[in-house]
Parts: sequence; structure tokens; C-alpha cells
Amino acid sequence: MLKLEHVSAAYGKIRALTDLSLEVPDGKIVTLLGANGAGKSSTLKVVTGLLRPTAGTVTFDGHDLARLAPEAIVPLGISMAPEGRQVFTQLSVAENLRMGAFARKDAAGVRRDLEWVLTLFPRLKERYGQEAGTLSGGEQQMLAIGRALMARPKLLLLDEPSLGLAPLVVREIFATIRQVNAEGMSVLLVEQNANLALQVAHHAYILETGRLVLSGPAGELRQNPEVKRAYLGG
Repeated sequence: MLKLEHVSAAYGKIRALTDLSLEVPDGKIVTLLGANGAGKSSTLKVVTGLLRPTAGTVTFDGHDLARLAPEAIVPLGISMAPEGRQVFTQLSVAENLRMGAFARKDAAGVRRDLEWVLTLFPRLKERYGQEAGTLSGGEQQMLAIGRALMARPKLLLLDEPSLGLAPLVVREIFATIRQVNAEGMSVLLVEQNANLALQVAHHAYILETGRLVLSGPAGELRQNPEVKRAYLGG
């Protein structure tokens, strides 16, 4: 589905990614792990067209993403819930969710997906007419994910969905990630909570300073002594 091959990228003279290759198979959850500055968010920016690769190829379902603008990538079936939620605080929950479907022309499908998202996140239904800026951090994260789902993506990108949230809310959000994946959606997950990410993912990649240093099935990496020591507190 998604494949990055030998991708490098930079912010001016600052190298963000070096010779990075990874893939997200259809119907799987793949997680990117690494410390701050490892290149995880930069990888998502390359996929969404917010950062142009200086080398390598980025393909999704046969489409070359490397030179496409973000607004051309979303209709191909990729959407993202960004780090820090970035909801439209002065718009209502309903308006935020509708913004997620801005590129869609199938009104009946949008209505069905709105009901689906409100079923996934009942608290959004309770606060449907409320301004997003008045929601709690956990509710805003639910809204950010719900807004991304309203695009009906084939591939959902999640950037640090557990950041700053209470454990109970995190469990609820990760249960939803499992659910949407069980319904056939692929997920590329960037997450600081390595233990949680490895529990939910099928495959994992570990980055250090923009380079891939380790990859494999998530269950195997959870048992890897080096991974335990560096990322799992073991």
C-alpha cells in the first residue's frame, strides 16, 4: 500500500531523514518508534506532502506522492490526525468533523461516516454542538482522529495520539485504533509510548537521527533486549 524507498529529506541544511525505507501493507498497523528528533514526524510529513524528499521514492497504491501537494494526496486515501490535535477551536465539533470530509462529493457516504465516527466516539456526539476549544484534551484528540476518519482514508496517519492524555483516555483511543483497523483501515502510528504502540501494531520500525536502525514484527521487538532497555524501561 504505502512504500518509502531510500528516502532522504531535510529542513534547509538540517538533515531529517537519511536513506529511509519502510512500508505499510494493506490492512496492517505499523508503528514508528524513536526518541524526539528521530525523524518520526518528518516521515509523516513526507507521506502527506508537507516535506519534499531530496532523494528516494514515496508511493501509495501505485501513485507517486513525492511531488504531489497535500491537497492532492488526501483524495488518494490518506489522512492524518496531527500531533497536538490542531482542531479548529472556534468551530463546533460538528463543523470540525465536516471539515474532515471537505474533499468528498458523496453526501450520503459522508452522513453514514458521520454516524460511524459518533458511534466510535460517543462523547463527540454528546458535545456535537459545542465549540472544540471547550473540550478536554482527550476529547480534542478524539475529535482530531474523528476528523481524519471523515475523509474515509485507506491509510490513517496518527502522530502521537496518546500525548498528554490520562491513561483511561489513552486506552479508549487505542481501542478505537484497533477497531478501525479491524474494519480494514491501514494505520501508520507515531507514538512515544513504545510499549503501547508495540501492543497494537503488527510491525514496527525504530528510527535514530533520521535513520532506520531496527525493524520487525511488533511482537518480536517487544521481546528484543535492546528495545526493552532503550524504549520499554526493561
